Amino acid sequence: MVNAIVTFAKYNQEANKKILDLLNGISNDERERERGSYYHSLSGLVRHIGSGTLFFAGLFRGALGSAPAAKPLAALEKISFPPDALDEAQWDRTAAGLESVDQALADFAGALNDASLAAPVKLDWYGGDPADVPLSFMFYQLTVHNTHHRGQISQILDELKIDNDYSAINVAFR
Repeated sequence: MVNAIVTFAKYNQEANKKILDLLNGISNDERERERGSYYHSLSGLVRHIGSGTLFFAGLFRGALGSAPAAKPLAALEKISFPPDALDEAQWDRTAAGLESVDQALADFAGALNDASLAAPVKLDWYGGDPADVPLSFMFYQLTVHNTHHRGQISQILDELKIDNDYSAINVAFR
């Protein structure tokens, strides 16, 4: 199972890098334009991916406490994503922040073992039933979350006629 988690983390990192490369190629006005998405703009979706990953990382740290596997997540304490529209400099910091988050997540995945993957992550999402789920389940949920929002970005890029075939699993990152 550890190998699957590492693969998901590396895939997430690679897919986010491809998205950032595409979005770096368009103007800030295009990234910030209202697109009818729940998160409004392309940069809003990227900020949500980053903030969501930070949220999940907090759950992982809560489950593992001071276990060695949690150490790579400590770097995330200094990272945040602005809630509002960005200027060009803020976009650059947001993109760099997402890359740092993805690297910490990949490092974290590489430090996991079967015992840490079974660690209970406390939840209040389901009205207390269940009160917790295994960390491995939450890592899968993080992967699905980010893939879902990259799909929204892809749909917007399709509308803009920007080629964005980033979603196929590229085996080069393994």
